[in-house]
Amino acid sequence: MSKKMPLGFLEAGKNATICKVLGGNGLRTKLGEMGFALGTSIQTVRNDGTGPVVISVMDSRVALGRGMAQKILVQEM
Repeated sequence: MSKKMPLGFLEAGKNATICKVLGGNGLRTKLGEMGFALGTSIQTVRNDGTGPVVISVMDSRVALGRGMAQKILVQEM
């Protein structure tokens, strides 16, 4: 079983499941509206260490700033 890590550390092309969202109610609500709910499967499309992290979630692609990506804990599948 893989351990939890921030989404910002997940390499491009890897699949993961969202385990926890750190931060206040506003951030959790915003991410939930974009499809980042607990237990949701995601795939990292782009994460080159600079700029936004591009994620495929629920048949959509979403670009997240690095700070926001660090607040989403995932477990690699």
